Amino acid sequence: MAGAADAPTVSVVIPCLNEEQSIASCVRSARGVLDDHGISGEVVVADNGSEDDSAALATAAGARVVHEARRGYGSAYLAGFAAASGTYIVTADADQTYDFNEIPRFLATLENGADMVIGNRMNNIVPGAMPWLHRYIGNPILSGFLNLLYRSGVHDAHCGMRALRRDKLSRLQLRSTGMEFASEMVVRAVKENLEIAEFDIEYHPREGESKLSSFRDGWRHLKLLLVNSPTALFMVPALVLLAVGFLGIVLSISGISLFGREWQIHATIAAALLTIVGAQIVTLALSARTFAVYVLNEKPDRLLEWGQEHVTLESGLIAGGIVFLIGFVIDAVIVGIWINRGFGELSEERLLVFGSVLIILGLQAFFSSFFLSIIGLARERPPNWPSDGRGG
Repeated sequence: MAGAADAPTVSVVIPCLNEEQSIASCVRSARGVLDDHGISGEVVVADNGSEDDSAALATAAGARVVHEARRGYGSAYLAGFAAASGTYIVTADADQTYDFNEIPRFLATLENGADMVIGNRMNNIVPGAMPWLHRYIGNPILSGFLNLLYRSGVHDAHCGMRALRRDKLSRLQLRSTGMEFASEMVVRAVKENLEIAEFDIEYHPREGESKLSSFRDGWRHLKLLLVNSPTALFMVPALVLLAVGFLGIVLSISGISLFGREWQIHATIAAALLTIVGAQIVTLALSARTFAVYVLNEKPDRLLEWGQEHVTLESGLIAGGIVFLIGFVIDAVIVGIWINRGFGELSEERLLVFGSVLIILGLQAFFSSFFLSIIGLARERPPNWPSDGRGG
């Protein structure tokens, strides 16, 4: 096994699926740039089950080929990263869209302190290189949405030419198998507080057939951004529903006129449903964030850190119990009035709905506290039991 002194400075990792028209020229270009600049490096081609001669052509051109049977852009990159041995990793596609002469600039940026460097194609797209839909709609919207949620500052989150320090891979914990892998790298880098740099590069027309499916892969990018942000996915819509629902209940019960009319029992019921649904989604938000921290080893945000220090299972049970009790008393009093009237007409229907909402919210809080406590068990380390003498 080679020692650390034998490890190359850079591993150029290229994913490949049926790219026999261009893979050899890409390998030769990368290999030539490394040699011309005296950079110790290797070219690793992650073949993703090509049915043509891509793998053989890559090997003949001087690449080390690793095979990944699981289809997917991310799957290929995960296999390539696992095989890479360089201090730095530079990635690029196998279709001649990227200029491998940019490799020294990527390495220089890493050596100047960046942990990850991403190319920005959007200012230097050669005519015909990127479809109109991707250039003016897909990429700007998805990159903008990523920045809205994660504040990465990256203008082209889907650029395939990028570089990173190999020793940061363990912190990124990359899992995606499809095209969304590019977004996941940025999201995970932001969450791990890595130093991300970006500079403009050229983007050229590809050789061969594109493997990108605009709407399917766009949805996969969007889905990844949402599931990695429980606040945007759950908490924001939940708080909106809670606010609208609570306001509707207050207006209905108080008899305050809004938009020139007084809101009746039907509005109360609708507002109650919004409030209950909002509270349920809040529970999902807290559960998702807790799971991400305790099970997926993500860093807790300020709200969760505060909750860890000040909120216990017992306090959640007490709060839920109090809300339940208030609602139960309200409904019990109203039912008592109704019985006293001989089960006749009841004029306190809206207040009865309000009491029922409190009962439901109290029960949600009570049992959700237990559920969050169960997730929290994941942070408890098991004891270092002594051996039972049976080995293993």
